[in-house]
Amino acid sequence: MPIRIVLADDHPIVIDGLAALFALEPDEFRVVGRATNGEQALDVIRMHRPDVAVVDLRMPRLDGLGLLRDVRAEALPVRVVILAGNIDEDQALDAIRAGVDGILLKELAPQLVLECVRKVAAGERWLEKRSTSRVIENLIRREAGVREAASVLTPREIELIRLAAGGMRNKEISRRLQIKEGTVKIHLHNVYEKLGISSRVHLVLYAQSKGLV
Repeated sequence: MPIRIVLADDHPIVIDGLAALFALEPDEFRVVGRATNGEQALDVIRMHRPDVAVVDLRMPRLDGLGLLRDVRAEALPVRVVILAGNIDEDQALDAIRAGVDGILLKELAPQLVLECVRKVAAGERWLEKRSTSRVIENLIRREAGVREAASVLTPREIELIRLAAGGMRNKEISRRLQIKEGTVKIHLHNVYEKLGISSRVHLVLYAQSKGLV
C-alpha cells in the first residue's frame, strides 16, 4: 500500500510542488489531504488518518509546532515532519522534545524529501544534520546538566537559577514565582551555599556551563 500523506503549508505553490513530487511515485506515495493553515491541517489529519503529515513550521492560526503538540496530545496515529525555510536552535529543540519524527529544510533536493518520508513512514527519525546536529549536542549537554544540578538542587532552586541567569531581578522573580522577594533571597543564598559561589555572575556562568539557560 502507498504511504498516505497530508500536506500543510500556507503557500499553495509549496503544496502543489510537493504533491507533484509525490505523484512521480504513485505506487509508493499518495497525497490524501491538503491544508493551508494549522487548524485546517489538524482537521484533515483527524479525518484521513494519514501515515505521514508534512507540515510547515510557520503557518497561520496554528503553527507547525503547535500542530505537532496537538497531534501528540490527541495521540493521533500519524508521524509528523516539520518543513522549514530555516529553523533556529530553540525551535528545533522544541520540536525534538515534542516528538517530531522529521525536520526538513525546504532547500533540500527533492529526492531527499522522498527519502525522508520513506524513512519516517518506516518508523525511523529524520533530523537534517545541518539544522539539528548542534541542537542535539546542546540537548544532550542540557539534559546532563539538569541531572547533575538536580542531584544538588531542588526543582524550585533550578527554576530560580534559570530566571536569575536569564536576567531577572529578585523582584521580577518573586512576581513570576508568586513568592515574597525575601524568599527569593533565601533561595539564592541557599543556592550559593550549595554551589560554593558568591555572586550572580558566578550563578550565570554555572547556569551556562550546565545548559540551564
